[in-house]
Amino acid sequence: MNDDASSADQRWLLLIHQLPSKPAYFRVKVWRRLQGIGAVAVKSTVYALPANAETQEDFEWLLKEIVEGGGEAMVCEARLIDGLSDGQARALFDAARDENYQEISKEARELSSRFIASDKDDDGAELRSQTKRLRKRLADIAAIDFFGATGRLSAESLVAEIERKLAEDTDMTNATPEVSAQTAADLKGHVWVTRKGIHVDRIACSWLIRRFIDPDAVIRFVPGKGYEPKAGELRFDMFEGEITHEGDRCSFEVLLTRAGLTEPALQAIAEIVHDIDLKDGKFGREETTGIASLISGVCSANAQDEERIAQGGAVFDNLYQYFKSKRT
Repeated sequence: MNDDASSADQRWLLLIHQLPSKPAYFRVKVWRRLQGIGAVAVKSTVYALPANAETQEDFEWLLKEIVEGGGEAMVCEARLIDGLSDGQARALFDAARDENYQEISKEARELSSRFIASDKDDDGAELRSQTKRLRKRLADIAAIDFFGATGRLSAESLVAEIERKLAEDTDMTNATPEVSAQTAADLKGHVWVTRKGIHVDRIACSWLIRRFIDPDAVIRFVPGKGYEPKAGELRFDMFEGEITHEGDRCSFEVLLTRAGLTEPALQAIAEIVHDIDLKDGKFGREETTGIASLISGVCSANAQDEERIAQGGAVFDNLYQYFKSKRT
């Protein structure tokens, strides 16, 4: 099913408004309110939200504030027909939320570094306070993440990792094994499930599953939010999935560990996928920029997820052979 067909019933609320030039603080206030409810600009004075009872109430309250402040506004329900597709509109929301999540991820990494370097007895209370604040911000962003932006996985796992460090005794944390021993064979026979609109991490995971874990694996693509897993399914690169981001590791890195795959060529690919997906420059491999461009091209040219796996899988096949021959 293509994007247009799958979103044929998508309805949007549009807030069309005009604000007085003065006072300046009123314009800032309205802008902050729009950010707070998760609206995105589709035109300079037109903001959109997916249509439901809660978003309608948010816009109605904001409309009241605008009118009381001397401005003009109207709210209408619309279906996008031309000029901007539903998929493009959803991408605007995802981009806005990913930016929010990236800010939290950056702060979480800095806080994690401080935790490692700090005196736990003296700084514990402050670290807990800042972690609690990050968790609250993450929850606020998730509440307006209408379509399940990719960045939540990284932000969620980084904050959760700090919470685990704070909750566990240092000696116990160091002694706890990362993952129970498994092999690729242990993961066979499942239906694999991930979010629609796959990109580098999910493409790489799909390639790994069919190339090294289960050649006959069925991979299903579902909405990023609200999906209820069925018996026998394994969710990957999804919030609350069985295989997803852990700490500062992307889903591909976690899947390698769970499958017990330690081949150096696969580890090199994991480093590239990590840097493209998390954008933290942790490994800095020279091949990363080129692979990122190739995968972006694959996604731009192919709307269907299976096509992205086929085309992206060829990229990873060649990359795997490159690293194998390079090591030899």
